[in-house]
Amino acid sequence: MDAPTAAETFTHIRIVMGMVVSLSLARLLNGLAGIVQHPNAARIYAVHLGWVAFMFLFLVHFWWWEYRLHGLPIIEFTTYLFLILFCALFFFLCALIFPTSMQDYDGYEHYFMSRRKWFFGFLAGMLVTDFVDTALKGRDYFLSLGPEYPARTALYIVLSLIAVMTANRRYHAVFVIFALAYQFYWIFRVYDIMT
Repeated sequence: MDAPTAAETFTHIRIVMGMVVSLSLARLLNGLAGIVQHPNAARIYAVHLGWVAFMFLFLVHFWWWEYRLHGLPIIEFTTYLFLILFCALFFFLCALIFPTSMQDYDGYEHYFMSRRKWFFGFLAGMLVTDFVDTALKGRDYFLSLGPEYPARTALYIVLSLIAVMTANRRYHAVFVIFALAYQFYWIFRVYDIMT
């Protein structure tokens, strides 16, 4: 029996990753559907919905850029485990955005602010993980992103850590607007076309 190629291994890994990413997307879509189905069950909060949009965009983008892993000459179990844990971080973020129950909260603003330390702590952790993931794709790929990539990642991490510490509504509103705008810019400037 011939050993599988790295491309065949990546296809297998991508299926498992896809299951976890699908659960994350389903969590977001179910949460949004719940708001539509029961609009008076919990007051909506624009900042919360902004982070829902950001996570949806980040998840779709994640699935798009992970294709770059197909170029790895060897994929080891540790890489596979790392990728599954990376996907799990997305799921935890999506689960934190939409809890299974809102009965202890008087709306999404109250919920989001009470769980902001967890959400932004996980977001900062995911961004660090993204940095490692980018390095896994090789030095040439990492350098192809230019100095903007590490600066962008560091900025997001710092802003997330500030968000952990402050409950200032204005800060959170500006942060989510910036995060969404920059994510769109980054996707269409760097990752618009699969090569």
